[in-house]
Amino acid sequence: MKETTCKKLQEIGAFALAGGCTRKRMKQLVEMIRDARGYRWLAVYKIIKNEFVILAETGSEPPAYPRFPITQGLCGAALDSGKPIIVGDVHKDLRYLPTFHTTRSEIIVPMRNEHRHILGMMDVESDKLNAFSDEDRQFLERAGGLIAHCLH
Repeated sequence: MKETTCKKLQEIGAFALAGGCTRKRMKQLVEMIRDARGYRWLAVYKIIKNEFVILAETGSEPPAYPRFPITQGLCGAALDSGKPIIVGDVHKDLRYLPTFHTTRSEIIVPMRNEHRHILGMMDVESDKLNAFSDEDRQFLERAGGLIAHCLH
């Protein structure tokens, strides 16, 4: 991972540890993660009962699915497999729940607590095909680990 990316992770971790997990701070954290890699849109979904419920997202445009069953979408597939999912072209994946009509590719990363239990998902979307790499996956897994404590 690039040195600048590691520095961004340190900043995110310091900010996450410095304060509580208020809605305002979660919004700031997702914006920091989005800015670190220039992502178009990013959201954190928490698992509440049998649903994914959006906890914080970037931007001002609300997603089409602020909550949905844990059995649906790419988030549901990531929960089922326990692994990140990278989709280069969402229009070719039947599991995709359209958040924005301009989304072309997406990465979903499970967020785990210290006991490795999945508490939620980090969802990042792009308007470009094949926008996400293994470096994005590594970055998002680490960023998710830094803020997962806010999901319990």
